[in-house]
Amino acid sequence: MTSIDFTPHGVCSRNIHVELADDGRTIERVAFTGGCNGNLKAISKLVAGKPVDEITAILDGNTCGNRPTSCADQLCGALRAAVAQAAGDTAPAEA
Repeated sequence: MTSIDFTPHGVCSRNIHVELADDGRTIERVAFTGGCNGNLKAISKLVAGKPVDEITAILDGNTCGNRPTSCADQLCGALRAAVAQAAGDTAPAEA
């Protein structure tokens, strides 16, 4: 299992914790710190068990209000960082 803590930028949440299954491509668990509690808990439940590629295709580029990003968009960055880590890439887990 791959586990990372990602620091999002430009949103209310302060941290996104991602856990991927042993295949490095399936989301096991996501947890947000800060942000819109109910919405982010719902997103976390909806993405669990789904392939990273499916979720990033849906959420990438999503915005929040007049911001150019959102917690869902930042989740995509966290998922990509987790996939890179699972693949052995040592790129930092920051957006």
